[in-house]
Amino acid sequence: MQINQEQLKKFILDSGLITRDELDLEIKKAEEKKQKLGNVLLSDGKISESDLKKMEAFVLGIPFVSLVKEKIDFAILSLIPEPIARNHNIIAYKKSESSLEVAMLDVDDLPVIDFVKKHSGLKILPRITDTPSIKSALMQYGKTLQAEFDEIIQKEAATIKALPEQEGEKTEKELKEMAEDLPVVKIVDSLISHAILQNASDIHIEPGETDLVVRYRIDGILHDAMTLSKNLAPGIIARIKVLSNLKLDEKRLPQDGRFKIEQNGEKISFRVSTLPIFYGEKTVIRILKETSHGYTVESLGFHGEGLERVHEALKQKVGMILATGPTGSGKTTTLYTMLDLLNKPDVNISTVEDPIEYQMPRINQTQVKPEIGLTFANGLRSLLRQDPDILMVGEIRDNETADLAINAALTGHLVLSTVHTNSAAGAIPRLIDMGAEPFLIVSTLKTIIGQRLVRRLVANKEKYFLSADEIKDIAKIVDLDRMLNLLKEENIVPKDATWDKIPFYKAKKSEESEDGYAGRVGIHEVLKMTSTIRDLIIKGGSQDEIEAQAKKEGMMTMIEDGIYQAVLGMTSLEEVLRVVSE
Repeated sequence: MQINQEQLKKFILDSGLITRDELDLEIKKAEEKKQKLGNVLLSDGKISESDLKKMEAFVLGIPFVSLVKEKIDFAILSLIPEPIARNHNIIAYKKSESSLEVAMLDVDDLPVIDFVKKHSGLKILPRITDTPSIKSALMQYGKTLQAEFDEIIQKEAATIKALPEQEGEKTEKELKEMAEDLPVVKIVDSLISHAILQNASDIHIEPGETDLVVRYRIDGILHDAMTLSKNLAPGIIARIKVLSNLKLDEKRLPQDGRFKIEQNGEKISFRVSTLPIFYGEKTVIRILKETSHGYTVESLGFHGEGLERVHEALKQKVGMILATGPTGSGKTTTLYTMLDLLNKPDVNISTVEDPIEYQMPRINQTQVKPEIGLTFANGLRSLLRQDPDILMVGEIRDNETADLAINAALTGHLVLSTVHTNSAAGAIPRLIDMGAEPFLIVSTLKTIIGQRLVRRLVANKEKYFLSADEIKDIAKIVDLDRMLNLLKEENIVPKDATWDKIPFYKAKKSEESEDGYAGRVGIHEVLKMTSTIRDLIIKGGSQDEIEAQAKKEGMMTMIEDGIYQAVLGMTSLEEVLRVVSE
């Protein structure tokens, strides 16, 4: 079903959206790049996708359909599984007794049409649509599934509520029976599926005096997901303990476990932690998608001088690279991304981690097990006898690990690790506090990355300009003249820009997102170990003195990087100020 290019050119000219001279230039460019004319017109912004798709539909004699704001019956929508719909941009939206109308971006995708035909047993009628229509329809999968999960939970909860409540402590056998009870199994499966659907990173199950509160951490923020009857707590917690192989009758001590599932071809690991609290046991489940790596350093949010410093650090054969920040700031993801770039056939890479969050091919990953004596220090000591070129230590948290990591960096290895500090400069006094000698730190440490994660604004956002009062408030926490120069150096704003003329963006509620945010991006500071900073460390310089010197030598601080991302429209100033406090 090939598009007649000559006919398409004629329709584009007749539309009046582009002049003949512009079209001739675009045709020449398409021939040089060996790309379709439509793709070149789109990438150059000469025509909108919706207009192009309508013209293609007219040339092919196929109807164009818009599904934006269209409510599709879930029974029809679900005839195509959500992963297939998302990966192939195909939506089932209308059905008769013998046929199924599907909206597609590419009606030449014959294998997926054939799959849907076999899957549904119906005659397939392809229709052309645009990207906003596909996005709108894909969101309906999530909303309908969410409603379905809520219904399952409420229905099953009512079943359990109707059961007579037993007095006193339950035996291990009784708890196991409760964990295998069908309504409890369905509730726990739904809670987990619900969390994955919403891209949650953690599930918190918290028993109170009268009820059981379930909260999800989404994009770093905890949200109430649902409130259930207190009667459900023993069964739900017992079910999670069974899945993660924990002791059912141990309620006085904290326990840690893990389990895995596979959903839509994606492997997902869960790390479980239980903690005794006043009204029972609080349970937290960390969700780790094993296939969610494959980032680039650029996609993490690095840019400009900071990006160059990271690439320069990765060219080193020896020394130490540190990622710093609080829990949940993306340090491990940064290290995995670096390991992915370093992972070549000619190097031996070994890691010691707690936990192994992503499994990586050709990298030897060791899980810490303190209960049997396999600590970070012992693991690292053993790894050094395994002829490694590159080592990754999940976290430096004590004197022994710090000493071993520094010695490994001194003896011809590249060492990557993390330290819990609030800034890049703060890593140096932290290492000294652990007992590391300053002269050894300056000999081994090459680069320190400080980072946080800020929520991304969705496409539907509100543009505004800073008032004089807002500019004054921001000036109290950041040097605005320096910041403006940094933006001009990276060509983000015009050379004559002033703060009152630079647009910023606010979160705006939409169908895509209830709070105007979706996903997260990193804000960073990359401290390079220079001769002046080495001298400062040897002289016992403070964290503030080290940071001030690093700024003089071109380091963009985290809050400055946050403002940079806000000027780009990636996030809002409010979000940056929420995450970064000086």
